[in-house]
Amino acid sequence: MRLPGSLQTRLALMLGLGIAIVWTVATIFTSLSITHEMGQVFDASLKETAQRILPLAEQEISDRSSDDDDFTLEETGLSDDMLVYIITDSGGSVRLRSRDTDAKIFQSATTDGFSNGPTHRLYRETNARGTLTIIIADPLSHRQEATSEAFVALISPLAYLVPLSMLGVWLVVRFSFRSLRRIRSEIEARGSGDLSPIFPENMPAEIKPVLNEVNNLMKRVARAIESERNFAANSAHELRTPIAAALAQTQRLIAESSDLHTRERAIQVETALNRLAALSEKLMQLAKSEGAALIGTNKSDLVPVLDLVVEDFLRLGHEAERIRIQRPQGAVMASIDPNAFAILLRNLIENGLRHGDPDKPVSVYLSPMAELRVRSPGPEIPRQTLDTLTRPFVRGNTMASGTGLGLAIVASIAKGIGGSIALHAPMRNGESGLEVVVNLV
Repeated sequence: MRLPGSLQTRLALMLGLGIAIVWTVATIFTSLSITHEMGQVFDASLKETAQRILPLAEQEISDRSSDDDDFTLEETGLSDDMLVYIITDSGGSVRLRSRDTDAKIFQSATTDGFSNGPTHRLYRETNARGTLTIIIADPLSHRQEATSEAFVALISPLAYLVPLSMLGVWLVVRFSFRSLRRIRSEIEARGSGDLSPIFPENMPAEIKPVLNEVNNLMKRVARAIESERNFAANSAHELRTPIAAALAQTQRLIAESSDLHTRERAIQVETALNRLAALSEKLMQLAKSEGAALIGTNKSDLVPVLDLVVEDFLRLGHEAERIRIQRPQGAVMASIDPNAFAILLRNLIENGLRHGDPDKPVSVYLSPMAELRVRSPGPEIPRQTLDTLTRPFVRGNTMASGTGLGLAIVASIAKGIGGSIALHAPMRNGESGLEVVVNLV
């Protein structure tokens, strides 16, 4: 039998079945005990009836004529509805008997005491003088009926006791598992970057060691992640100054050099340094996107941030005339940190401008429900390539410059705020290109 996946269900099921089995076994043993006790009670009643009838019969026979062989005690009120009897003398002649009594049922009683016939339980007793013998019979069907009724009376309560017991077990187990459910709720309520220890109150002794080890593991993971994040951020930050210095010296060399070959080599160095500067900036953004400060303390309006990012593109050039913005009339409130939203939006627009069709616009739409859509018409993207674009340093089949980190940063921020990201190629309007949809709530 395959057990359920839930430990709570397993415990409730196994304990419930255990109680049902115990109840059933106890009922069977009780029924056997009652059957034995009832048999003794019936035998005692049978013997007592025989001992009560025999003296009366002896007195009746002595008062009657010996010719009145057909006399029955039933006529004098000494008969029983269930019991039948026969009284014989020392010679074996029948002196008294019950009405409509079949003598064959008494043939098994050959000695005094109890015996069993095919259909009756028999008791035989002889009087002290040895002149009269009574054989009294009780139908076995009468005893079986009484035993069956007693068994039914015992087994009937199980029809509601077992379900009630299983329900009670389930409720007790569910109540006992409330600590685990509280731990699960605390973990579910956390963001992906929150690895702080969990310290719920009133934890069972069996759960505390497991929880302590989980907390220790989270501490080690948090230290490892923080170490890697700090290394990437610090490395990128430390590279900015020497890169900027090298870039300035290279630009000065280009301006002052009169040798054409030297100028060409210096321009190549300038291009490489610009790429290195862009890569260090993206690495810093990636480190920030993997941090825990992606959600603000209060909700903020995203529309001013959208306008500010677009103004930066207009100020710096970057083909800003291709950007088409569609914003709602009112505010768009979300819990994402404004700086994180600016990084996310900037990377999406840069990705669209760099890899989209240079003759077509990049459309940016922010819905009142905080859904951001960026469409960039361009070449067709294979499905297998689309599924890998959110991985770091993965680029599609493009000749455009880039670091392969833009969509990875966007996906990391979306995951960190509990949102979602979806890539559509072709776009949902049927046009070739890439559409990125980010749900910010």
